[in-house]
Amino acid sequence: MKANLKKTLENARTYTLAVAEAMPEEGFGFKPADGVWTFNELLHHIGYGMYWWEENYIRGQAADWAPTPVTYGKQAVTKYLEQAFAHLDKSVAAAKEKELPLEGFFATIDHITHHRGQATVYLRCKGITPPEYMY
Repeated sequence: MKANLKKTLENARTYTLAVAEAMPEEGFGFKPADGVWTFNELLHHIGYGMYWWEENYIRGQAADWAPTPVTYGKQAVTKYLEQAFAHLDKSVAAAKEKELPLEGFFATIDHITHHRGQATVYLRCKGITPPEYMY
């Protein structure tokens, strides 16, 4: 089971980072409408959300929703995402097979998928074809 979860997480990491890479640096400030996040803010939210979901629903440690200051720039926000994925991977690896909180894991993956889908729409709004979906 753990191997399947790690594969799911690695696929999410690879595809999320490919979506981030597809947007040129100058597009990170783009937002398709008023009242929504920029592409950069959206990616940062994915990263912060991973830490928050992991803490609350995988590690079982109650944590308030208190987003960290947004990291700006393609390189910085991509690094933040990479760190969030690595942190989550460590928690999955450390969990005992029979104690893996599957509901929390899949809720975290669902949150990533939800916002990554939004990011692919941002790419399309900029005339960029998103990377081919990986599974």
